[in-house]
Amino acid sequence: MRVFKSAALIAAGVCGITLFSASYAEEAKNVAVVNGVAIPQARMDFVVKMQAQQGQKDSPEMRKQLRDVLITREIITQEAIKQGLDKSEEFQTQIDLARQQVLVNAFLEDYLKKHEPSDADLRAEYEKVKAEQSAPDAKEFKARHILVKKEADAKAILAQLKKGAKFEDLAKKKSEDSGSKNKGGELDWTDGNNMVKPFAEAMRGLKKGETTAKPVQTQYGYHIIRIDDVRAITFPPFEEVKDQVAKQVIGKQRDQMVDELRKAATVSE
Repeated sequence: MRVFKSAALIAAGVCGITLFSASYAEEAKNVAVVNGVAIPQARMDFVVKMQAQQGQKDSPEMRKQLRDVLITREIITQEAIKQGLDKSEEFQTQIDLARQQVLVNAFLEDYLKKHEPSDADLRAEYEKVKAEQSAPDAKEFKARHILVKKEADAKAILAQLKKGAKFEDLAKKKSEDSGSKNKGGELDWTDGNNMVKPFAEAMRGLKKGETTAKPVQTQYGYHIIRIDDVRAITFPPFEEVKDQVAKQVIGKQRDQMVDELRKAATVSE
């Protein structure tokens, strides 16, 4: 904070005549004037908006800090220009890319405002996904597993389980899956669609309380899988997932629009 204050004082000292000669109307439009160069209020409004989007609350203290940042940035920018850094080809390329990205973002934001999906659109998408994912026999599983690299080690663990060893204890001691071993091999509820195919197929073939009779091989190693619970998949109510559905519909609309623009464009080497 002190660095920003010092920078502001130095800037004011250098351009004191300019500051005091500015009209009140002009001052109202500017956050500050640094070496004769104005920092417009619009710039402050924009960074405040960006901060608000990140969860920061607008306040006099925040605006004071942002003013210091804008002043410091302007001072450094002026010095960089003095040194001719803005003339390099790399700088110009970066400016072109930044300008392009800002325009792309502005275009997409404007497009989405003009094509906001209706409740009917969202409900239609919801019903479509619900029909696809709500098969009568659809189930999800609460599973545990022990992962090891060698098949021989997996077989030895199975032998210990058959002798009465506790699955959770062996998982903590033997499993090489760092994400689940400390929880006794426990995994989140899943229908298997997010699992590698051999694991999912083996898991779906088990009933509650059952353990795989032999190790299941995947690209990660050898798994021993146990099912703690099984339940029917229940699809959440529309209102509960409305925001997620909206993002999905908007994403599809955006992708379709971009595809149409690409098809209409002439692209050559």
